[in-house]
Formats: sequence, C-alpha cells, structure tokens
Amino acid sequence: MAKMSAKAKKEILKSVKAKVSTSRVMLEAALEVIRKCHLQALLLYVDGLHEIKELETIDFAGPLQVVLVTRDDEICQKARDYTKKVVQLPQVNLTRMGQIKMAMMLSFSKRFIQPEDRFVFLTGLARGDLDTMMIMEVGREYEMFQTVDQPPLKEHIRRAVFERVLNLSLQLAAEGREGKPVGAVFVLGDSKQVQANSRQMIINPFKGYPEEERNVLDDRMTETMKEFSSIDGAFVIKGTGTIISAGTYLLPKVLAEELPQGLGARHAAAAAITAATKSIAITISESTGTVRIWRQGQLITEIEKAKREHPMAGEIL
Repeated sequence: MAKMSAKAKKEILKSVKAKVSTSRVMLEAALEVIRKCHLQALLLYVDGLHEIKELETIDFAGPLQVVLVTRDDEICQKARDYTKKVVQLPQVNLTRMGQIKMAMMLSFSKRFIQPEDRFVFLTGLARGDLDTMMIMEVGREYEMFQTVDQPPLKEHIRRAVFERVLNLSLQLAAEGREGKPVGAVFVLGDSKQVQANSRQMIINPFKGYPEEERNVLDDRMTETMKEFSSIDGAFVIKGTGTIISAGTYLLPKVLAEELPQGLGARHAAAAAITAATKSIAITISESTGTVRIWRQGQLITEIEKAKREHPMAGEIL
C-alpha cells in the first residue's frame, strides 16, 4: 500500500474539520449540559446555526422545552416546521444582553418558560456560528429580572398586545422620531382605574374613533403611535389593545418604592401607576434609549440600546 503523504493527510484532516461546524459542536455541548444538569429548557438562536438541518439533532417530542429564537422572517417560518415554540425578535439595534433579555421576556410572556425554570441559552453571531452558552434560571437571574417575586403576567392584558407594544417601544428607542431621541410611557391594562388616576394634558387624539380603528394590533396604528410618541404624557391602552388616549398625565395617589439611581419623573410615574392599578407600564428613556418594564410599582427588567459605534451592535444576539 502506498504511503500517504503529509500533504494528503493535512487535506483530509482539513476536510473532516470543515464538515463539523462550530454551531453543531456548541449545540451538542448544550444538550449534554442540559442532560447532566437536569435543566428544563433550551433557548436556541437559530440564526447562528450553520444550517437549519442541525435542528434535527434535537428531540422536539421529548420532555425538554425547546424555544427557537430568530430575527429573520424566512428562518422563522422554517423553525415552525420543528416546533410551535418560536420567538421572533424585532430587528433593532440592541446589545447582546438586550437581545437575550428580549428573548427571555417574550418566551416568558408566551409561557414557553415558567418561573424557576433552569435552562441553557445558546446564542452567537447573527450571520455566523453559535459561540456563547449561558445557564440561567427564570426569576433568579438578577440581570434579567430585578424583582424575583413577580407573579406571571395576567390575562387581563393579551400577550399579543404586550408583545406588540414592547416591539414598538424597542423600535422607537432604536430609531427615535425624525432623527431625534424619543421618551415615552405606555400603560397597558386596567384602563378604567388608570383613567381615574390621570388627566388629559392635551385634547385626546384618539377620542371619537371606533375601537377597531385604534387597536395596537392593527399594523396601520404603528406609524400613528410613533407620530404621537413625541407628545408629552402617556399612552393609555386597554388589555385588548384599544388605545384609550395619548398625552395623558399620570396622577396616581400611591407613591412608588424608591427608584434606581438616575431615573426621573417619567419612570416614577410609570412605577406609581402600576403600584396603584393592575397595569403594566413600558417606558423609553429619552437620554439613553433604554426600555424598561414596570409592574406592581417595581422595575421588572430593562433592555438597553446598543450604541451606534458598538462594534457588535446589530450583529449578535
């Protein structure tokens, strides 16, 4: 038998290595960690897979809860061929941690993951390989949720409404309006009590229109809400998605607990109105673009906007 040259051996080794993608190795490692540590779920950023067929290594019919995360419309459709538990993120400029928080929040909102679930979050480059594995626990990861004793989101606010307003907030935080940063407050749910604890600063631009024509789930309302976001005051929105008012001054009679340092009147009003009512508030910081979610007078989580000069912004999850 002819002896193989060193060059030939090198070429064969190179070929073998090329067939095994980093993403495939990372996915196998994550599944092994889940098995050995008895974790409940895997959150997987599928845009970082070398090819979608690598999902075939996962047993979607087994006890493991698998949530597929993507920013791409086409990949989202392909992912749904494997499982209904798919979370699509908005294509906005966020830090990697911000993207992870967004994926967690949407998964939690959709009840794909439950309080105290322990899981692996596998993520990486948006147009590259998976390269980062994080082990987390819902409600106990301080970076994710500042208040660990928050009960699950109630049905008086439709999950689709919550997700739509959160997505809109992230878009406004990333894009601003007419080249200028925007600060805003959205108050969702318990609208009658919210109205009882507020007054109009201006003539309500949504007054007099049929409810079906002023619902946040209607795509036509997106630009309208962006336009009115520059008005001082809050948006008040029913749990079903109907916009009650904009330019609303919040006057809750209950004072919020002490706020984190550096937060101003907008955040104090959001915290106070959620302490006085059964609502959830989403705020956008005009100075930083950070989106914060408030409930029961407390900050649940915050999602930071990536700086434009950030070398990884928009490229990774």
